[in-house]
Amino acid sequence: MSYLETLDAAFVIDTFLLLLIGIGPKIAMVPFLAVTADMPEAIKRRVLRKMMVTAATVAVLLLILGGVLTRLLHFSPGALGVASGIILLIIAGHMVLAQPDGNGDDHSIKGRDPMQLAGSPLAVPYLLNPAGIVVLVTLSAEAESAAVLAVAVGVLVVVLAFDVVVFRGAVQVSSKLDAGRMLVTEKVFGFLLAALGVQLVLNGLSDVGVIHLTIGH
Repeated sequence: MSYLETLDAAFVIDTFLLLLIGIGPKIAMVPFLAVTADMPEAIKRRVLRKMMVTAATVAVLLLILGGVLTRLLHFSPGALGVASGIILLIIAGHMVLAQPDGNGDDHSIKGRDPMQLAGSPLAVPYLLNPAGIVVLVTLSAEAESAAVLAVAVGVLVVVLAFDVVVFRGAVQVSSKLDAGRMLVTEKVFGFLLAALGVQLVLNGLSDVGVIHLTIGH
């Protein structure tokens, strides 16, 4: 991530886009709506609050301690990229291939405490997904000044605020959403996330020198 070397508008924009991918609503939205489909709005808001608090807490810890963890556990950002890409591929494969029951609910979430689901898998690894973990740990490990980390924290706050707005809107209109269309949306996102997972693996392999990536024209 060479953009970490310069604190400018490009850094802010790049960080925002990367965090929007890594801790944005796209992966968590359909599972969140499935988990909360039959709940009163007050309970939905409790689940949303726990999901957001959990994801935000983990994200801040990774941003603060990510660099320390890479040194203590002796792994490189490249190795983290490969591992995160593999996990993201597993999540994407589940999104694409999983078969819901007749009510549109995934069998894996039926009967589970929604407040537990808010922490996992909704907060991690759906809201804060493997791509976001890579970004946060890399920011922590490679940032060259406290100013870079401060800006990263500010961008993270903006992204989390955006998530809150999107999910609160989803809570208000969830009863009007068509389950079939949401399922199709999830499958499409799954394919896109699979591509992102492959890219994370390739970037990680390139970072550790196993392969050499060339950018096509």
